Amino acid sequence: MIGTELVKMLRRPRTWVSLALLCGLPAVVAVFLGVTEVAPAPGQGPAFLSAVLSNGMLYPAAALAMVLPLFLPVSVAVVGGDAIAGEAGSGMLRYLLVRPVGRTRLLVAKLVALVAYVLLAVVAVALTSYGIGVAVFGNEPATSLAGADLVTSVSGTGLSTRQVVVRIALAVLYIGWSMLGVGAIALFLSTVTDSPLGAALGALAALVTSQVLVTVDAAASVHPYLVTRYWLSWIDFFRDPILWHDVQRGVALQAVYVGLLLAAAWANFATRDVTT
Repeated sequence: MIGTELVKMLRRPRTWVSLALLCGLPAVVAVFLGVTEVAPAPGQGPAFLSAVLSNGMLYPAAALAMVLPLFLPVSVAVVGGDAIAGEAGSGMLRYLLVRPVGRTRLLVAKLVALVAYVLLAVVAVALTSYGIGVAVFGNEPATSLAGADLVTSVSGTGLSTRQVVVRIALAVLYIGWSMLGVGAIALFLSTVTDSPLGAALGALAALVTSQVLVTVDAAASVHPYLVTRYWLSWIDFFRDPILWHDVQRGVALQAVYVGLLLAAAWANFATRDVTT
């Protein structure tokens, strides 16, 4: 069942179209930056975009900052919203459950396919943007007195090439984990409705509400519990030393959301009437 869902996910044109759009935005931005050589001033525009002209190794971080606020959550919400609702809307769900396929097994297979898509999307953005960044902006960091290649961190200190690669990998994992919170919301809503679009829009509405409340001082009491509150904490991986406080809180918060929403999705799907 899991293998079937993974193959189905890879064979859908929607998967590759969404990946092309996710990877295409950083590519377009890189072309404009490479041609004009005009980057935003430090502190303006997406994170790290002001530094990529001097070192293309940082472009994966800039690319992740570009897709995280909108494109990536939308893609994950669409895939998660279609997981169960898409089968129900097309009439396939009842036939799947007529066969000896348990509901829990089916839900787990859908979850694994969703996790695979999230990882595929984030890794694809990081790898393609690394290739584009090195090709367009070069890969010539500064050199310390000890001969080690250095990239300037957010803290202003130097990071070696190895440290940059490790921290980009950590950022990929953190952003992927954060997107599972989006996927869990969409997957739960997918068990509630037969409309994939309704489930995706519901998940996006929850995210927009969270992002708005994060910026409202009057809602400060609920800021630590909002699903998008710690999304940008991955930038702390590029400080020297790494600031773990918000990263740890972000990981824990997403774990709570994922756990509760998956439990709610299972409870609803296990008792849902799909025979009529």
